[in-house]
Amino acid sequence: MASKNKELTPVQQQYQRLQDKNEPKRPLLTNCIKAFFVGGFICFVGQLISLMYVNYFNFTEQNVGNPTVATLIFISMLLTGFGVYDRMAQFGGAGTAVPVTGFGNSVIAAAIEHRTEGFVLGVGGNMFKLAGPIILFGVFSAFVIAIIKTIVIQYGGL
Repeated sequence: MASKNKELTPVQQQYQRLQDKNEPKRPLLTNCIKAFFVGGFICFVGQLISLMYVNYFNFTEQNVGNPTVATLIFISMLLTGFGVYDRMAQFGGAGTAVPVTGFGNSVIAAAIEHRTEGFVLGVGGNMFKLAGPIILFGVFSAFVIAIIKTIVIQYGGL
């Protein structure tokens, strides 16, 4: 902040001090607790879905992850469409953004926002603006890890 103040005029520095003084204090601890419990609840629901797939649909512990994630994304998309997920996000903050449900929310929220522009140019063209970089990073990271694993296994690591 000190380097910023050197670049500002005295009037701008005075305004900056006034702004800093009058800025409302954020309840950091309360926000963290809310995010913890909301994110934990989402994970709890995910665990219940996982147990349902294992007990009623004969999935194993090793292969239950994919249908559980797909179900959580689908539920978050439905809740976003009905406006429920946005209210949860206002209350829980980052607790709703961190789990995989935040991904589903970001995709559907962009689609809903641009639906007036039509299905192709509006929904299709803007749906992955926010989620696209996340998908790209995930695919690229998986590729790099696969290359590293292949090299380690090939040359006698594991």
